Amino acid sequence: MFIKRFQLGLIHVAVAMTLVPINSTLNRVMIKELALSATLVALLASLPYVFSPIQVIIGSFADRHPLWGWRRTPYILVGLALCVLGVVLSPLAAFAIVDDRWVGLAFGVLAFGAWGMGFNFATVSYLSLASELSGESGRGKTIATMWFMMIVSIICTAILLSHLVNPYTSESLVRSFWIVGLAALALGSLGLLKLEKRTALAETIGEDRYSWGESLAVILENRQASLFFVYLIILLIALLGQDILLEPFGGEAFAMPVQATTRITSIWGGFTLLALLVAGALERRFSKRRVAAWGGWVALLAFVLIALSGIVVNLSMFYSGVVLLGLGTGLSTVANLSLMLDMTTAGKVGLFIGAWGMANAVSRLVGSVLGGAVRDILMQVLSNPALAYAVVFGVEAALLFVSLLLLRRIDVAAFRESTKPPALIERAALASEPS
Repeated sequence: MFIKRFQLGLIHVAVAMTLVPINSTLNRVMIKELALSATLVALLASLPYVFSPIQVIIGSFADRHPLWGWRRTPYILVGLALCVLGVVLSPLAAFAIVDDRWVGLAFGVLAFGAWGMGFNFATVSYLSLASELSGESGRGKTIATMWFMMIVSIICTAILLSHLVNPYTSESLVRSFWIVGLAALALGSLGLLKLEKRTALAETIGEDRYSWGESLAVILENRQASLFFVYLIILLIALLGQDILLEPFGGEAFAMPVQATTRITSIWGGFTLLALLVAGALERRFSKRRVAAWGGWVALLAFVLIALSGIVVNLSMFYSGVVLLGLGTGLSTVANLSLMLDMTTAGKVGLFIGAWGMANAVSRLVGSVLGGAVRDILMQVLSNPALAYAVVFGVEAALLFVSLLLLRRIDVAAFRESTKPPALIERAALASEPS
């Protein structure tokens, strides 16, 4: 099983690698060097998540309809190819917006849309495959392995990018995106080799087909699933909403060059990795919900420090906040992913994983656009970049607090009880009741 976990990790690494250039370098270049509005950048960077509802459809469809005997592999491969296409086109689209706004925007929709469609195809498919290959007892180890490898790859990719764009030129930016994209395609293809067992068609048909509305209804009709869905959205809006703003904040508040702000991702990643290792040990002694809560509180403190650092112009405080954000993200990631996989039922793995993936995507969409819009509005009103960013980070801290209140009400045992079919004697009793 170790080899399969490693292969799943390679796929996770490949998809994550395509995100790093966009969210650690291109966002900074578009907002500071190209002087594009943060709202526009947020809309383009969040455009992929408009396609998030297809995760439920893909997950449910793939549960029933294998292609050439594989339930997940074809969808992962198509998704990875689209991710790579999107990442190599994205810097060209950014420069095109400056040259010709409307043509550039159309190009941007194509580039970021390709990445987004690929992200949705790949993510729901490889998470479903991870759940199926691992079984309930091995899910924790699989998640730890996948996220450990992902964070290592994010650190390495960010360090590589910081060297490739030093000194920064448009040519060095485009070249670096090509290098990362091709590396991601190679690693993802290697991960797929002989990973999924080819099965007969008769063995794979096992559950009803769901439309998007019916799939969402399955989630919303269960009180615990609905609560977890809302909790995930609020938590991830807070944690992921800073994705496009942290590097531009470093550039505007502290005059950091492109290569320095790109390295912020590697610092964040290093401490996220440390937290992932610690979280694995903590989950053996404490409940997943408690570990998730600890992660949330650490991340909340991180946003407070980052917000204050710009106001007092204290670079050490900023880096301290980045360190704590990495630690909080790591603890929260392991615990909440374990909770997510627990919140599935046999025969509907793809459906539930798709719904949780949709929550992730909706959160990125809302968080990024909200953060970019608030930043732009406050920049016009206050003419003070540090204060504008501080308000955004303060809002994210407040959202984390709300998510922590919701977390206290989530109960996996209650979810499993509510999704368990009634026993034979209970069905007989219900059937005998007068109508």
